[in-house]
Amino acid sequence: MDKTYQDKHNKGLDMLQEYKNYLEKQVINLKKLDEQSEFMKSWNENTIKERLEEIIVIDKILKSLARL
Repeated sequence: MDKTYQDKHNKGLDMLQEYKNYLEKQVINLKKLDEQSEFMKSWNENTIKERLEEIIVIDKILKSLARL
């Protein structure tokens, strides 16, 4: 297999992993805000749910694609 293809593939997976990590940090920060305010809790409820679903999808993609 072409070395440049492998590098691009792995770089793409690395970027996807970094995005997943970013989303996880965002969810943690939103949950911290929720603890501080009832208003923020109701405000962030949908956002947290969407981010968690996105993290699950990204995790499935990362697990199904092999590093070359």
